[in-house]
Amino acid sequence: MYPDRYDYAPLPKRPQMKLPDGNRIAVWVAPNVEFYEYQPPPNKYRTPWPRMPHPDVWNYGWRDYGNRMGVWRCFELFDKYNIRGSVSLNVAVFDHFPRIAEEMAKRNWDYMSHGIYNTRYVFGMTEDEEREVITDVIETVKKYTGKVISGWLGPALTTTLATPDLLAEAGVKYWVDYFHDDQPFPLKVRKGRLISVPYSIELNDVIALQMQQHSAETFGRMIKDQFDRLYAEGADSARVMCIATHPYLINTPSREKYLDDAFSYIYGHAGVWNTTGEEIADWYFANYYDVMASQMATAR
Repeated sequence: MYPDRYDYAPLPKRPQMKLPDGNRIAVWVAPNVEFYEYQPPPNKYRTPWPRMPHPDVWNYGWRDYGNRMGVWRCFELFDKYNIRGSVSLNVAVFDHFPRIAEEMAKRNWDYMSHGIYNTRYVFGMTEDEEREVITDVIETVKKYTGKVISGWLGPALTTTLATPDLLAEAGVKYWVDYFHDDQPFPLKVRKGRLISVPYSIELNDVIALQMQQHSAETFGRMIKDQFDRLYAEGADSARVMCIATHPYLINTPSREKYLDDAFSYIYGHAGVWNTTGEEIADWYFANYYDVMASQMATAR
């Protein structure tokens, strides 16, 4: 299957997956904390970005609201449910707003890179150029938090054909740019190992609220409906559910109560693993990676 990064493995042919402590569903929450430059440098590659000419005051101000107001509501809400965020981070946020880094480090959050800025894309980069970006990201997060990133979501969902190989080379554990499954899955890389962990386009407030124009109340209902189905399926074999948020969208005064209600519903159930992207990756590597990687090799 082009680009030959993974094989097709029908669900009935997979091993029955069991989560720690008898849980049936792993729920992880990925707040996207972004920095949108007021005047980004020119992009030497012909791409459809940016969406608007710069200075793009609207999108700059929108993300700035997230960092000035929304992220602080996000911290409070996550604390209420003991959620350790798996932050999808434009790492330049830490350079511009070190206080945000301090608060994330205080809560021992997990770090999934979303590139440096949400206005700088990896389309068309050489391997050396992209490797430099990955190195910059790793060093920035470590500088501010002492931790190493565990996952990767391309900046503005941009990628190259070499991205998985370069992530594995750098020791990144998981990649989420494939939205292709409700369970983790091994990816083929030149050297080392890398898995796909289920992220979400469906349960993503940018898609639901901004693009599909659903209300926040409907978005909350979607979260609960998806949880109900995956929770039921998880009785047979574990499922992974990601809720992808953006503080400038869902953590606004008129919307956040619907996310709060969805969290209350989810974490009111027994058998829910309130976890992070890294913990899911570590569980999968320890229990299922070898058997699935072997199955993929045999299929070839």
